[in-house]
Amino acid sequence: MSHPILTLDVLRAAVARGAAAIRAVTRLEPAGGPGDKVFPPTYVKEGKSSTKYAMELRNVGGREVQTVLLDSVASQANRMEEALLEGWRRDELSFPVIQVDFSAQDGLEDLERITSLTAPHRIADALLRDSVDAAGVPFRQTSIGKEFADSRPNHATKMYKYCPTALVFGVWDSTGPKGGLGAKFQRCVVSEIVGHDVVAGVKTASRIDPAGIEKKSGTVYEKRGEPGEWTSIEDEAATEKGKPKPFSRKGGGDKGTPAAINHGNIPPSIDAEAGGVTMSHATHTVVVSLAGLRRLRFQEDVNGARIPSDARDQAETAARTCLAALALAGVAYQRDNGYDLRSRSLLVPAEPLVFEVLDRDGGDPLRYRLDREGAAKLLSEAVSAATAVGLGWDAAPVTLTPAPKLAHLIRESRKLAAAGEVEENG
Repeated sequence: MSHPILTLDVLRAAVARGAAAIRAVTRLEPAGGPGDKVFPPTYVKEGKSSTKYAMELRNVGGREVQTVLLDSVASQANRMEEALLEGWRRDELSFPVIQVDFSAQDGLEDLERITSLTAPHRIADALLRDSVDAAGVPFRQTSIGKEFADSRPNHATKMYKYCPTALVFGVWDSTGPKGGLGAKFQRCVVSEIVGHDVVAGVKTASRIDPAGIEKKSGTVYEKRGEPGEWTSIEDEAATEKGKPKPFSRKGGGDKGTPAAINHGNIPPSIDAEAGGVTMSHATHTVVVSLAGLRRLRFQEDVNGARIPSDARDQAETAARTCLAALALAGVAYQRDNGYDLRSRSLLVPAEPLVFEVLDRDGGDPLRYRLDREGAAKLLSEAVSAATAVGLGWDAAPVTLTPAPKLAHLIRESRKLAAAGEVEENG
């Protein structure tokens, strides 16, 4: 059955007339076919857990089903943000972005531009906080930084103007000048991928060194005057407490052994804690909360003028519709990017992407289709409608540069990493 396209009129009516949410539930399967193993993300084991995976029993269709988390809400948000950023960079999608430009920073050019879509805490991230505008003013002290800090759900215009994706994916300015009382906006889109009818497996590992280097071949030392380099010649070794210093490297084997420099054999082993899983299928569930969007209030237009009371409903509906269209574009663009979640975890859809509009009073949902091109068109139309009522967007990026102290910190961190002097977890 072919469903109608999700148009601006449909979306605006859903936002204005009180639909509860828009959801998309898609069945996914391993790219290798039924029975192919996939590898979920790993976590620190706690309690009596037998694996490093987030496995739990869920009630699905009236029965208990063993499930595993394949992609978390936070990870999904990051993937949608990356997909939106791709669309923005190709001029297919138009919305505000704040970026920190590293391209002119000696030794940091490879970072290019870190944006409010790629920084972990979005507009509230420390990378933006510790950057400056063209006049050298720290971001938090600029007019944009101050307006962002003063934003709140019932006064959301400035956040909407400078970083609307934070209103979609959520943000909490907990490390700003107001501490825990800083700007806080809940997620309005929640997405996760879960595997069903899961059976945990095992993973094997081994390595035969073609050079025949044995573990007992001798001690490996840190080379004198060259941190991060090794030597097997004791006279060339650095010393520690008067003795030759055994070499060690993060991720390497036992200190001072050939394994520490990735030489030698690895005996065959079986890993039952992170050995992948087989499953009947996976489900990708996305929910865009229209009720959450309706909690956002817009007292002013983007130029700071008070919106007349008799025009507030129309203006707020237009702004919320823009945000809903932005969320749907994130879903559609992510779908187009595919489901290659990590190594050995490639999934493929078993059905087309369908969006369901859920009425707040129940009843059968209304179903619509929306692909990448349709999502871009929908967002463009929504922005045009919002612009007509004073709540348009400027897609030209706000560009910052890293403060000298931030650039120096990154360079020093890279020096330590290159020398192998990085902190061990735990």
